[in-house]
Amino acid sequence: MLAATICVDCAVRDQSLCGSLTNSELHALNTLGRRRIVRRGETLIWAGEDNILCANLLSGVLKLVASSGDGREQIVGLLYPADFVGQPYPGQADFSVSALTDAEVCIFPRASFERVLTDHARMERLLLQRTLAALDEARSRMLTLARKSASEKVAGFLVDMATRAAATGCRGTPRGPVTFDLPLSRGQIADILGLTIETVSRQMTQLKTRGVIGLPGGRAITIVDRDALAARADPA
Repeated sequence: MLAATICVDCAVRDQSLCGSLTNSELHALNTLGRRRIVRRGETLIWAGEDNILCANLLSGVLKLVASSGDGREQIVGLLYPADFVGQPYPGQADFSVSALTDAEVCIFPRASFERVLTDHARMERLLLQRTLAALDEARSRMLTLARKSASEKVAGFLVDMATRAAATGCRGTPRGPVTFDLPLSRGQIADILGLTIETVSRQMTQLKTRGVIGLPGGRAITIVDRDALAARADPA
């Protein structure tokens, strides 16, 4: 009952790791967890530093960043609500984790989280399954970058955004177009997709001209024709 009381207002409980846990497993986590607000631009985890925390992302969007020897940064992944943040066993963090938007996380000290996993083998298996699924997604993204055209890459990215980040968007009617703010600048989108800013802008303009999306201004985007966008992302 205690775990249920603590988690009652968690918007992602059913989708996160916690959604597959028993009450006793939830109670074990909730003795460790604390909520924290991460402001846009703030770094939660630094690459190369001691890996001291794990977390569930409750709201907002985080980015995984790798740094090259000359100081350049490359976004290698995005984390959305219900995603797991960090790694329980490595001593040092491989990637920096920073907030693209204001975000809220439920943080668990890594060492204590590892002890809970040791005591609850089923939870450890569930986390492994989520980790392997994320690895498969990363491999699929690499395939996309290697084989797809610029138009397919941009359309696929927007489909992913519409699926994962549009929960905070708004609709005029229940089944109407959805409008939401992209958490990334066009330059950041270009980095992720292996394109130039000009190419990303050109592809978005073409989608707007064809009535597939709308660009109300700023980072806002309206998905006008979801089926058409999906067809451009993965043509038969």
